[in-house]
Amino acid sequence: MSDRLVWRKSSHSNSEGGNCVEVAVTPETVHIRDSKTPDPPHLTLPAPAWSAFVGALRARES
Repeated sequence: MSDRLVWRKSSHSNSEGGNCVEVAVTPETVHIRDSKTPDPPHLTLPAPAWSAFVGALRARES
């Protein structure tokens, strides 16, 4: 499955492609990996859990 995922780098990545978090999203799951180690394994979460995590981070920023 991971070879068919489309990975996106964090918007906080530097212009030289520095170390960052990459995310690939499917309707059911969100996959997270470190750009320094793109080969599996990577973290896979149910989409609702990821949404809750991001929502909590955003609430903390306000």
